[in-house]
Amino acid sequence: MKKAILITMILLKSVLFIYFILVVFFYFSQRNFIYFPDKTVPIAANWGVRDYVPVEAHTKDGLILNAWYLPFDDKESPVVLMFHGNASHFAGRIYKAPTFLNEGVGLLLAEYRGYGGNSGKISEENLYDDGRAYIKWLQEEQGISPEKIILYGESLGTGIAVQMAMEYPVKALILEAPYTSIPDVAKQYYFFIPVNLLIKDSYRNIDKIKKVKAPLLIIHGQDDNIIPIKLGIELFNKANEPKTFINIPAAGHNNLYDMGAPLHIREFLRTIAKE
Repeated sequence: MKKAILITMILLKSVLFIYFILVVFFYFSQRNFIYFPDKTVPIAANWGVRDYVPVEAHTKDGLILNAWYLPFDDKESPVVLMFHGNASHFAGRIYKAPTFLNEGVGLLLAEYRGYGGNSGKISEENLYDDGRAYIKWLQEEQGISPEKIILYGESLGTGIAVQMAMEYPVKALILEAPYTSIPDVAKQYYFFIPVNLLIKDSYRNIDKIKKVKAPLLIIHGQDDNIIPIKLGIELFNKANEPKTFINIPAAGHNNLYDMGAPLHIREFLRTIAKE
């Protein structure tokens, strides 16, 4: 009997030790689970981009962030400031440009530090500073006030877009496949780890969306298996009016533009243009 108890205790201690090592590994490596940057420097010609303005946005900690600005001819037109999702880099979202340019809206494809050839350490607060740097660039280099900026966040980028919409009096906010917070997303995969206590970069959209006054459009795929649609719905329910939620049946996380998202975005752009 004593031998059985001893063996049980040894096994229990071994399991707890392995679990402790797992938790410690997750804590110190967590940003490798959150961010998947493509560090390649995009070449415009390779992406079929010709008429663009090179962007050099200066952050408060001294970085110079390179990105692309695709202006519309009319200087009075609004501009979409797009914060892309986790993987790839900003050039990988160039296929979304016609949705905006065809509606008479300019587009700034923002790039973060650590992505697309930009230097710098990636973190939540640092990416917020990157967002502010692009808004400052639009103001100072293009004479575009925040009131003419439509913030667009995709997946990870919804965290930056919501933060900027909370800080600036922007024209509108578009969120593609958003989340309530990073811990809420992490729970879907790491339910056995106390992620609420461990995650450094929380991007708590659910707490911030209540402070956003701009018109809101949320688009989410019914079959999104990366950020479940229930998180997008929960975020929408906490948001202020005016707001619109588009549930695209059969769409996943990365194919919303193939499943009709541009039609809903154009309708939203036309609606806010009348305001």
